[in-house]
Amino acid sequence: QVQLMESGGGSVQAGGSLTLSCTASRYTDRPYCMTWFRQVSGKKREGVATIDSDGITKYADFVKGRFTISEDNAKKTVYLQMNSLKPEDTATYYCAAGRLYASQALEVDPTWYTYWGQGTQVTVSS
Repeated sequence: QVQLMESGGGSVQAGGSLTLSCTASRYTDRPYCMTWFRQVSGKKREGVATIDSDGITKYADFVKGRFTISEDNAKKTVYLQMNSLKPEDTATYYCAAGRLYASQALEVDPTWYTYWGQGTQVTVSS
């Protein structure tokens, strides 16, 4: 049973930066994709950025050029560096792991993902 733990959320002003971390534990092989999702209460969960086991990354259009996903395999940790934050980036951010490739990871329904973290809140004020 893979366990995912997010950290790094918080409150920042527009234009600021935050780095989220997702640390995985209790698995022996790396799932194909580690993906960051976000969700605003009452709205659908949406994919933000993903990185697969080959290091291939993909981003949602609304974060391209502002967010960067990376990984440290030794630490079993995936990061989401978020720059130039906007108030519309306010959401709960979730880390998920699933046997997918980056090319499909942001397109599939979130139910394709097997493992989820508990979420971390990001609030961007104007």
